Amino acid sequence: MRGRIAASIVLAASVALGVAGCDFIAPQATTKHYDASDGVGGNVGDISVRNALLITDSKGGPANLVTTLINTGDKSHRLLIESSQDGSKGGQYVTVEPGQSLKVGVSKHPRVVFRSIDATPGALHKVYFQYGSETGLQLLVPVLTGTLDSYSTLTPKPKASHTASRATPGATATSTP
Repeated sequence: MRGRIAASIVLAASVALGVAGCDFIAPQATTKHYDASDGVGGNVGDISVRNALLITDSKGGPANLVTTLINTGDKSHRLLIESSQDGSKGGQYVTVEPGQSLKVGVSKHPRVVFRSIDATPGALHKVYFQYGSETGLQLLVPVLTGTLDSYSTLTPKPKASHTASRATPGATATSTP
């Protein structure tokens, strides 16, 4: 009788191990961060940068940064967004309130337009995010065109009515109704 019980336990353990297969030693894919869309993301302090991408019409022309900024902290942060352009830097500020999820670069929201980037559509362009004394975040942001329907309204306009301010003290990106 005891032999049958012991054999049943050994058999059950063998079946459980066999059915589980590699799950005991394989890393779980759901615990790894990945960018699920065309853009890229990262974190700088309390600010999460999600799905950042640049939309342009041509190489060397203006590019509209499209992203979502999420402030998980309890203070507002004035985020500097800059792009290296031919050795010189041009930056713009956007203020993200505590607990806010702020869309950038879409209608009726602040816009960050880099006037001239030397990046071919399909390439990656360096964009730097930083606020206060936090260590900044540099992302290689994909450069796309507005040829896809979902991006056709996101191209930079020659005279944008709501553009983020240049990097000057006290400037805050605001949208114009």
